[in-house]
Amino acid sequence: MSEVALLLQKQVSKGSWVNDKKVALIVSGVVLAMMVAFLIVPILSILSRSFAVSDGFGLENYINTLGTSRIWELGLNSVVMASLAASIAVSLAYAYAYALQRTDLPFKGILRIVIMVPLFAPSLVQAQGLIFLLGRNGVFNRFLGFDIDIYGFWGVTLANSLYTFPYAFLILSAALAVSDARLYESAVVMGAKPFRIFRTVTLPSTRYGIFAAIFVAFSLSITDFGNAVVIGGNFNVLATEIYNKVIGQGQFGLGAVVGVMLLMPAVISKLLEKQISKRQHAQVTDQSTPLQIRPNRLRNLVFGSYAWTIAAIFLSVPLIVFVASIVKLWPYNMAFSLKHYAFDVQNGTAPLWNSVGVAFATAFLGVVVVASAAIVSAKFKTVLSGPISFLSILPASIPGMVLGLGYVLAFNNPSNPFNMLYGTFPLIVLLYIYYNHAQGFLISSTSLKQISSTFDEASTMLGGSTLRTLFKVTLPLIWPTLLGVGVFFFMRAMVSLSAVIFLITPQTQVAAVSVLQLSDRGAANQAAAFSVCIMLIVIAMLLVVRLVLWLAGAKNVTLIR
Repeated sequence: MSEVALLLQKQVSKGSWVNDKKVALIVSGVVLAMMVAFLIVPILSILSRSFAVSDGFGLENYINTLGTSRIWELGLNSVVMASLAASIAVSLAYAYAYALQRTDLPFKGILRIVIMVPLFAPSLVQAQGLIFLLGRNGVFNRFLGFDIDIYGFWGVTLANSLYTFPYAFLILSAALAVSDARLYESAVVMGAKPFRIFRTVTLPSTRYGIFAAIFVAFSLSITDFGNAVVIGGNFNVLATEIYNKVIGQGQFGLGAVVGVMLLMPAVISKLLEKQISKRQHAQVTDQSTPLQIRPNRLRNLVFGSYAWTIAAIFLSVPLIVFVASIVKLWPYNMAFSLKHYAFDVQNGTAPLWNSVGVAFATAFLGVVVVASAAIVSAKFKTVLSGPISFLSILPASIPGMVLGLGYVLAFNNPSNPFNMLYGTFPLIVLLYIYYNHAQGFLISSTSLKQISSTFDEASTMLGGSTLRTLFKVTLPLIWPTLLGVGVFFFMRAMVSLSAVIFLITPQTQVAAVSVLQLSDRGAANQAAAFSVCIMLIVIAMLLVVRLVLWLAGAKNVTLIR
């Protein structure tokens, strides 16, 4: 803000600056207090419970857990599976992103939408689809005569590769979207062949995007719970061990130890990604020349064939799940039937409507929470801005199951003043908000930073307070982004499984958990029907919001990030 604007602000209303500062401190204090209550306390509860023993505190839980060969086997299973799944996802996603960003293929919009499908469904839908395709009673084994055993290590790895592919693609697509044509022209002048140009120019310029995609895919895979439970068979990982310790055996102390173990790889992965990102330099400057894609039939044929093959694979998973939901009894009676959509199971359609209600509440409150955190960090500069900014992105390093277990340990404690929330939908809403807080905060902060300070200065010169500027200028400018953040929260609340698995009661059942429970007891057709409903609700919400943005003229807002 310029000195003239500050002087005018003081002249118009000397007390307004004091009032603005007080308001900023109050709002910042509320934001920070909520972060402490619903983010820091649950994490500290896990750490505390992992050291809790019958006569106080000690290392007994760690000794009992780490002293067994099983836990080391599970840790190795998790790391190897996640590493391979990340490698597969990133390798395939890089070629797919290259096809969409560095070629002139037709129908790129369709190719982009198709591989976003895993984002619209619980992670375990990938495992469901693979079972219907490659399982013992799947299409390939039962109808085409193959003998494929998809259960176990390879099933979990492939399912997580499909699950993390869209996340890797979004990162790599952004890395490949910008480039300096001068580098490529220089390489051509020097006589470099296409593969050498790719190896010496394209790969180095996108290496940080590759590292970021690997870390994201690894973190998502090692902390995923749904795919491992549905298709893992006798192959277990740390995520399933937490579930078994807590739900199956009620051993919260040992479960907390495994939670700490699961937290470490995700945190280390995030720290490494941050360190590597710090070394990244701008690939495009004000002197750069945009890369122009030249027509090339052979290139388009190769990458077009690849892209449509990958798209067909991704489309086959939800399609086979849909088919399974509309036949009488897969795979024995393939006659058309909608009986599975009657949901004549325990609780009926209640979990689905519960999820919709929770998702709307999460979307509304999530926007308020993350927008408040972004505003006090970027606009209301106080002594609390730094801690709030740090805590806002902390959830990106916390696995869903770990945070969910922390909520159980923290809010099931009678001494916690928020104990009355335990076993209720509001606590589930708060869990969803803070589990996905980092992404929503980063999107909101990015939008705020794109608003020129000139607007604030103009408002100040006209005598407007900070709050008046916020409501009259800032929020009207970023409302499309906030609407996109709301859609993000809605979608995540509909599809998230691992974060909420420990908080569910018969009265607070949600659809994603119903899919898991139905799959677990062999009701594959009904589980498929629940999955289809979840996907249709998420897609319908996306389409409605797209229509709203289109009617409002805000056509360039990205809803899926």
